[in-house]
Amino acid sequence: MANRTIVKMPGDGIGKVVLEETLRVLDSAGFEADYVEGDIGWEFWKTEGNPLPQRTLDLLEEHKIALFGAITSKPKDEAFDELSSDLQEKGLVYSSPIVGLRQHFGLDICLRPCRTYTGNPLNFIRRGVGDVIDEPEVDVAIFRQNTEGLYGGVEWSDPPPQVYDALMTHPKFQQNFGDSPKEEISVSTRIFTKNATERILRAAFEHAKKYSYKSVTVCEKPNVIRETSGMMYKMAQEIQKADFSDIALWNTNIDAQMMWLTKNPENYGVIVAGNMFGDIVSDGFAGLIGGLGFACSAQYNPETGVGVFEPTHGSAPKYADYPVSIVNPIAMVESACMMLDFIDEQDIASKIRKAVADVVAEGKIRTYDMAKMRGKADVVENGAASTSQMANAIIEKL
Repeated sequence: MANRTIVKMPGDGIGKVVLEETLRVLDSAGFEADYVEGDIGWEFWKTEGNPLPQRTLDLLEEHKIALFGAITSKPKDEAFDELSSDLQEKGLVYSSPIVGLRQHFGLDICLRPCRTYTGNPLNFIRRGVGDVIDEPEVDVAIFRQNTEGLYGGVEWSDPPPQVYDALMTHPKFQQNFGDSPKEEISVSTRIFTKNATERILRAAFEHAKKYSYKSVTVCEKPNVIRETSGMMYKMAQEIQKADFSDIALWNTNIDAQMMWLTKNPENYGVIVAGNMFGDIVSDGFAGLIGGLGFACSAQYNPETGVGVFEPTHGSAPKYADYPVSIVNPIAMVESACMMLDFIDEQDIASKIRKAVADVVAEGKIRTYDMAKMRGKADVVENGAASTSQMANAIIEKL
């Protein structure tokens, strides 16, 4: 049987090194694949005016599956300043290539699991009854709607007349913003569609059923954002009643959820939210299991079979120039395991996850974050493991 072809997209900064180390882990675990490199990220914005070239979209269209490192994104004005001078007169505007990937391929389902590793010194602890130190086990799967909401990209500064006139038909807009000059107004929309909302809700309930989670929590703000958050919760109630009555449905507001995060994180199973709130709550739970060095993600379209798998950390350019890479590759390794699950290579994924768990539990090899050091270039000299040394430890366990 021919090897599967995977599109590898290193991107920027530390994305390049964590991806290469992860490919070594995959190879050592017995995963056989051919890899083709896709161009994405800041360098292609600066030199071509497009951080997501069409040739990369074509590769993913053909091969369906991608491992993605990280990208650098900067605000509008900074992005323009770094654009090649011969491109600055062309009216180009930077937009996130990962958001572009999601929208181009309809990768509307984003899964971000947050699980405790036994022995991780970064695990959340709390003081229990009688001042006993308690370390709750976190096992949460967060489903984030990936293509709509505040990240949908429908926004304006100094909105065009037809948009402004439409907004003025809403009494709240007239009351609160009618006296503001049009040129001083910026508008970002939060759009939910029933089709995409149903897809993310069903994905969450199906995951809960498959992996025996007892509850699905809709984490939004329906008491204030009544139309969009309200629609999501109402649809969740209907879906739960019709098809998943054995799974409890909970409803939390995003602000309260962030407060409860450190009170009883072990009580939550599957959480589902729109784009922005899903981003927030997943980073919050990631903090309980060790931070972004352990935060993996999958974004996929179950109908087309296209999936992109990436750690949720950024490109961390200040670390990219260190003589020896110090960053924790586990988030990238775990993202690769999610890819393996997606393509029905669960046995290899389980082997890798066990190897990671064994390394963490043993505690002999710890990257700077696990050693609770500041991220400076000399941490390896002071006892922290480098990126390669952590990958080597995982490979040794394999």
